[in-house]
Amino acid sequence: MFANSSRVVSNQPAPHPRLREIVRRHLHMPFRREPSAAGRAAFAAVAENLRAPFILDAGCGTGDSTLALARRFPQQIVVGVDKSAVRLATGQRALARADAPRNAQLLHCELVDFWQLAAAAGLRCSMQYLLYPNPWPKAEHVMRRWHAHPALPCMLALGGTIELRTNWALYAEEFAFALQVAGITATLEALVPDTPLTPFERKYRDSAHALWRVVAAVP
Repeated sequence: MFANSSRVVSNQPAPHPRLREIVRRHLHMPFRREPSAAGRAAFAAVAENLRAPFILDAGCGTGDSTLALARRFPQQIVVGVDKSAVRLATGQRALARADAPRNAQLLHCELVDFWQLAAAAGLRCSMQYLLYPNPWPKAEHVMRRWHAHPALPCMLALGGTIELRTNWALYAEEFAFALQVAGITATLEALVPDTPLTPFERKYRDSAHALWRVVAAVP
């Protein structure tokens, strides 16, 4: 049952024809959205701990990947951010165990709020991971994908090495292209994870899906 995942179905056969235009517009126009009060409160609770470059697990879900990254990089703070309190509750139970890494934090916050507030505060990431594998496959929803979202400049302002993982080749291709439009060199390559970072990776690998990743160092 676990290894029978469906392939991504999209009405978009190639990179979105307006992607360059959309990315350029976001890069040259300020994102005027106001972060929510809840987002401000959540960010304020962790901001002081993030003055040194940290690792961001963006859209961490249940936090499996956050804990895995914290074990992989024990000298750095790893922050997993997700908007779902239900999913994060699973991660908080794992984080409360005696053998959990002490350098991991889970934050209930809208990711856009976090990116905006962290960028405005001048915080920096050493790494950013985007591991949710196949969001918004319909062409009309292109601007809900992070690389075409108005929050893209905030993400890039945090810097560091950005890594996206997916089972949707077109999503990876678009992400790499959007970074190129922003003047950032990105590498797109096949991914064969020995130790999957997320349940998604494990599920898609076991379902014989091709997996992809995009890696870029943001100056």
